Amino acid sequence: MERKEYYEILGVTRDASFQSIKEAYRRLAFEYHPDRNPGNAWAVERMKEINEAYAVLSDDDKRGRYDRLRQEYGPSAHDRFRRDYSDNDIFRGSDINQVFEEMARAFGFRGFEEIFSQAYGHGYRTFEFRRPGVFGKVIIFGPGREPRTDQELPQPSGLSRVLVKLAGYAVRRMVGLGASPSEADRYAILPLDPKLAEEGGRVTYRDTTDSKEFVVTVPAGIRDGQIMRLRGGGRNAPGEPVGDLYLKVEIRKSLFHKIRNYLKS
Repeated sequence: MERKEYYEILGVTRDASFQSIKEAYRRLAFEYHPDRNPGNAWAVERMKEINEAYAVLSDDDKRGRYDRLRQEYGPSAHDRFRRDYSDNDIFRGSDINQVFEEMARAFGFRGFEEIFSQAYGHGYRTFEFRRPGVFGKVIIFGPGREPRTDQELPQPSGLSRVLVKLAGYAVRRMVGLGASPSEADRYAILPLDPKLAEEGGRVTYRDTTDSKEFVVTVPAGIRDGQIMRLRGGGRNAPGEPVGDLYLKVEIRKSLFHKIRNYLKS
């Protein structure tokens, strides 16, 4: 039986970043897309391997589980992984559907529904893919430099209603927007681990006021106190354009820093 290795399937290293994994997947998905390989059954099977590998490696929890199995079982990791994860488990929360729709719009390929129905049968409809989110510009400003990056936001979510208002007041004053919040905007604090702030990566922000969620890509080197503005990440208030989401970065202090600050106080 052929052993599958997700990193080898995508052609990425074991320490590849999320961005590298997504770029590799997009390249391979375009290369083996059924509309570019009509009648090629091998290309369809190759595409299914690529889809599975990306769905696992682009999800922090699934990737972590797979990596632990690799360390423990080596070449048998994939078989062990598939004992616990069905197709539905693997594709739950993936943005593969959005990638296929992007290619359909850009190159005139068939849409996601038709492609997946052909490859997986009607059972694919049980796969819980991520619903299309908000696309906008993340602008980061405040103390220190001002990096900018494009960011995709799946459905939003964070703090209690009172804390959101307080955070919003502080964030607006810091950004110079005044103290009166817009009904369409969101405001909150985004706690980050020091390592994530230094190296960059993805973090989930949840807003418990309406049970929504954002996956935010944090640029490497972001500093404590900087503000991230996610365009289009706010509320859709009646009669107003969709607002923005303002997140003030708070870098969590390690125990060492907490003790040092305490002794200095």
